[in-house]
Amino acid sequence: MRVLHVIPSLSATSGGPSFALPAMAESLHHRGIHVTVVTTDDHGRGLHVDGITCGVPIAREFDSIIYFPKQTEFYKCSLPMYSWLSEHIHEFDLVHIHAVFSFSSLMAGRVAARNKVPYIVRPLGVLNRWGMENRRRLLKSISFRLFDFPFLKKASAMHYTSRMEMEEVSRFGLNNIQCVIPVGLDLEPFRQLPPRQIFSQAFPETANTRNLLYLSRIDAKKGLDLLIPAFAQISRRHADIRLVVCGGGDPAYLEKLKAMASDEGISPRVTWTGPVEGDLRLSALAAAEIFVLPSYSENFGIALLEAMAAGLPCVSTDQVALAVEVAGRNAVRISPLDSKEMAAVLEELLNSTAERQALASAAKAVAEKDYSLPAMGSALEHLYLDVTSRAT
Repeated sequence: MRVLHVIPSLSATSGGPSFALPAMAESLHHRGIHVTVVTTDDHGRGLHVDGITCGVPIAREFDSIIYFPKQTEFYKCSLPMYSWLSEHIHEFDLVHIHAVFSFSSLMAGRVAARNKVPYIVRPLGVLNRWGMENRRRLLKSISFRLFDFPFLKKASAMHYTSRMEMEEVSRFGLNNIQCVIPVGLDLEPFRQLPPRQIFSQAFPETANTRNLLYLSRIDAKKGLDLLIPAFAQISRRHADIRLVVCGGGDPAYLEKLKAMASDEGISPRVTWTGPVEGDLRLSALAAAEIFVLPSYSENFGIALLEAMAAGLPCVSTDQVALAVEVAGRNAVRISPLDSKEMAAVLEELLNSTAERQALASAAKAVAEKDYSLPAMGSALEHLYLDVTSRAT
């Protein structure tokens, strides 16, 4: 089977999807499915991926990835991508489209329908209420009615990464195949983390402290405006704790968060690392005592899954789909979207070694059992076979 994956950006600045799609492609490759990925050369606002030739396939662990130039920031339009899709989409048995409200998604759906190639849409959480109401609300409302809803209705299937996401999208009344397949991880790097000294050498102030780790993209939806005052409350009673914030994002919003930390009087006890990758990223997990993802909205939560796989006690909210899925198995502690209550949850964990150990052990076991690459690859293959069999 030959499958084409289409996504507007694979930049780390786009967050979880940039990590999830290569993992999906790798899991499918191991099952004998030929995978080609097309995307734009987006690398953040005003930036392009360096060292590539657009339009030329680049070999990866799966078959190949092809970049095309983004010609606008808005919707990441790329006419060369559209031309390539028009010429080559008939070579594939199936198209898996990642994202809504995107030029590449709409064009891939249009060209696939014209060539009678079935397509699946993974909406990446943007159809939930938070995403529809807090990000370009008017523009999304117009675009959804005119373009995106017809595009979704023509899809053979919708691929959600959590039941929470599927339930939110159910309000639109789509009657195509509705399928939940969680993101899986290559768990091997998390089974034996590099020593915490790698991280503490880069950030010496973290060497002898109990570190509360946030490791994700810095964005308004991520809830750092809740975590900072929560940390301020508990820092008055715990002189040995430090808040470590790993990730990149909009510089103006980052400065706003730093000003909030200053106003709370905790600036000397907060480390802002910027983006961390490779062994430094894994070592940040090794150096952490508790992981926190306090988001207002997550259709899955890949950063949370990584922390679970690393065997960390994790705190998140009931708006993070993965947290909701595993909380009943004592794998993640849920906090309300309230800084005082978040502080209380963190305080309880800081005061109980036994509770932290139990939470960490359950988190690692759940990640190993249910969120591996083979599990994801198997579920995706079954979905693809179902869709293609109905299309013949």
